[in-house]
Amino acid sequence: MSALAGKTAVVTGSSRGVGASTAKLLAEQGANVVVNYRQKAPRANKVVAEIEAAGGKAVAVGADLTDAEGVRTLMRTAVDTFGSLDLLVLNASGGMETSMGEDYALRLNRDAQSDALSAGLEHLSEGGRVVFVTSHQAHFIHEVETMPEYEAVARSKRAGEDALTARIPELSEKGVSFVVVSGDMIEGTVTATLLNRAQPGALEARREAAGRLYSVDEFAAEVARMASADVPTGHVELVGGAEDFLASAQG
Repeated sequence: MSALAGKTAVVTGSSRGVGASTAKLLAEQGANVVVNYRQKAPRANKVVAEIEAAGGKAVAVGADLTDAEGVRTLMRTAVDTFGSLDLLVLNASGGMETSMGEDYALRLNRDAQSDALSAGLEHLSEGGRVVFVTSHQAHFIHEVETMPEYEAVARSKRAGEDALTARIPELSEKGVSFVVVSGDMIEGTVTATLLNRAQPGALEARREAAGRLYSVDEFAAEVARMASADVPTGHVELVGGAEDFLASAQG
């Protein structure tokens, strides 16, 4: 039996892309899944329908992570619907949007992640886990330069990772572990598409440097695996293409 059977997971930003694929994979392992979306209810409802059609259990909950009350409602819904909260996958991120304000990247990728963790900790069960999803471009931003168009987002995501990592002692007191999953640029994601549009050829250049880039489903499989992997709290899982980042960081 899967370690996730009967457990309840909240996956932020899971109406599409890596989040949606992760939600489906967790449901396949027997987890009850709360599919979170900001605006696109039909997309989230489609993910729920696909999970249910495959025999799983899920519910869609709209919540903007930058709205603290909405985030609290999101976490409460997991408990009210399925009876517990055992896994929190912090997948939602952004900041390349030009219409959301100058400080949006920091508000979403740092402040909202910390708020989501606080809201989740009110309900997370002992033995629960928090998984923070990031990119190599963000994880290594202090050692390795990234594209100018992505730098503000990368720095805000690293700030979010640092803020959450600093709370490991608090999580440990509650019996909750914390894991970071970092991936390279992912084929087919919104971020990769926007970056390639801003700097034509960027995706192909990164693909050549890394050897290959993971697909959405491949990366989601790694996120889902780390949801129950036997690793210590604070573990950072580097998924694909990290060799040159590590070499630069150590050099």
